[in-house]
Amino acid sequence: MNISGMPRRWTASQWQTAGITALIGICVLSLVPALQKPAQAQQPALLQTTASGPTFKRQAIDMKAFNWRTVTVEKGQTLSDVFDDLGIAHSVMRRVLDTDAAKQAFKRIKDGDVIEFDINGYDQLRAMRFDNSDLEQAHLAIEADAIRETLTQRKIEKRLMVASGEITQSLYADAQRAGLSGKIVTQVADVFKYDIDFSDDLRAGDQFQVVYEQTFLEGKPYRQGQIQAATFINRGEKFSAFRYNAGGREEYFDGSGRPLKKVLLRIPIEFARLSSTFGMRKHPVLGRMRAHKGVDYAARTGTPIMAAGDGRVELAGWKNGYGKTVIINHGQGRSTLYGHMSSLGKIKRGQFVSQGSIIGRVGSTGLATGPHLHYEFRIGGKQVNPLKVTMPKPEPLRGAALVKFRNATAPAVAMMEQSATTQLR
Repeated sequence: MNISGMPRRWTASQWQTAGITALIGICVLSLVPALQKPAQAQQPALLQTTASGPTFKRQAIDMKAFNWRTVTVEKGQTLSDVFDDLGIAHSVMRRVLDTDAAKQAFKRIKDGDVIEFDINGYDQLRAMRFDNSDLEQAHLAIEADAIRETLTQRKIEKRLMVASGEITQSLYADAQRAGLSGKIVTQVADVFKYDIDFSDDLRAGDQFQVVYEQTFLEGKPYRQGQIQAATFINRGEKFSAFRYNAGGREEYFDGSGRPLKKVLLRIPIEFARLSSTFGMRKHPVLGRMRAHKGVDYAARTGTPIMAAGDGRVELAGWKNGYGKTVIINHGQGRSTLYGHMSSLGKIKRGQFVSQGSIIGRVGSTGLATGPHLHYEFRIGGKQVNPLKVTMPKPEPLRGAALVKFRNATAPAVAMMEQSATTQLR
């Protein structure tokens, strides 16, 4: 009896047909993945693509998505050695070296240089990253048909810093111990050169305090810049200097707003030793007592000699026992003489020179036993002691100009006061 809803028993022919159908289905299913694999293998390894109709559109490569491998160049290594160690073909290296960034960065590769690479699973270079300069980093995205260059500026920040110290050995040694660079030490000597002879006046126990610009590159100290303020206590007397833009020109002023720049430099040579003073002495060459009408500064041959002040050149040539000599007329009856030079600067008689310009170099021409500068200061044609002559002081800032000066220098003053208070605790 046939009961409604119950399945009927299959015949032998129906079982045979079902088996053949199932076998065909299994074969078809096994072929589909095999047919798909060649299509996937053809996708480029370096490029991300998105379908857009029948064509493909290339997407920009995100440099952050790469897996960077850092290489530090060792002593004696070349760029070719680095590429060989990484298994990168020289043909790729030649493509890299054709880029503007690489041409600049790899003119001279040296030990300690850092280069970053991203290499995919097929030993193919996808990207490079390296310093193009101290302040710039280059990114190269290596593609099948091109190399894309991107230059990134490093983050730079400027801050005011303060350093202080006490003289125990020399200005240079003690300032460096306080964290100041040689450039800052030279600035300190230049700022106070009108009032302090750092070769002869310096004493143990003298103190200095300096506020200066410090540049930070990506959070790390990079370079020290200009002195913004400084104090120096020499033999118990305090000298101050503040950098300020007055009338479009950066100058240094003392605490009262008076320019530090004097009519004449006290010493026209840096870091030289006072070897002979003004007055009577036994002449080192002639061997007899004779008036020494200037002061001598011993220094190495070739040391630069500066014009003590603005003026016009009266003599640039040989002058008897003075040897190679320069005389400058500064006006108002004042003149200066510089003797025993090894060579003269690019100056000639009648030429106007500015204070601080190089007029010659230390030597021992004329009546001299060794390299030194003979320096004379004359008023009305008569030699006077340059270490004791009093120069007229420049006019200080007044009124609104003085108020602006005090407001502009207030942050530096506060920094020095706070630093001094901290040291006393």
